[in-house]
Amino acid sequence: MSRYRGPRLRVTRRLGELPGLTQKITSKSYRPGQHGQQQRKPTEYAIRLEEKQKLRFNYGLKESQLISYVRQARRMKGSTGQVLLQLLEMRLDSIVFRLGMAPTIPAARQLINHGHIKVNNTRVSIASYGCQPGETVSIVEKDGSKGLVKRYLEFPSLANIPSHLNLDKENLVGKIVGVVERDWVALKLNELLVVEYYSRKA
Repeated sequence: MSRYRGPRLRVTRRLGELPGLTQKITSKSYRPGQHGQQQRKPTEYAIRLEEKQKLRFNYGLKESQLISYVRQARRMKGSTGQVLLQLLEMRLDSIVFRLGMAPTIPAARQLINHGHIKVNNTRVSIASYGCQPGETVSIVEKDGSKGLVKRYLEFPSLANIPSHLNLDKENLVGKIVGVVERDWVALKLNELLVVEYYSRKA
């Protein structure tokens, strides 16, 4: 399944607020589609599927990528659900977004793919690059790149920078000082249901 490139408000109407996907807010309170205003009791499978979809759309992942992250989280120590969220939050596109250098994760991915971002003073163009504590994230020495990021920083989509990140706004340099804590994940989600969803698939 490929990465979603369709209407974003349609997704947020179905799944709720997804800060990584879009800043736009819909005025409609019901789900999209012909039967969106009908109230139905969802099945247990539907509830787990919806939680999984929140994760996939918020971080802009393909289904195969998410399955790979779930398998990786299972091999690591700790709660699989929390480790999964940590892996996703430590992706370079997530870090750039959480630093306020981009308004959404798709916008952060575009910055990275176009060569505007450096990690430890080396240009990185892979959005899925897994960042580690102690690394720095900065902008390439171009006026266009720095001007674009400064405009984004004036109106950040999230109010606060999480505790595992530091940002030097003067020099446009962010530093990763640790691993994200669960309370700082800007997504209303039950990660245990995601793990349960993949219990037979991954």
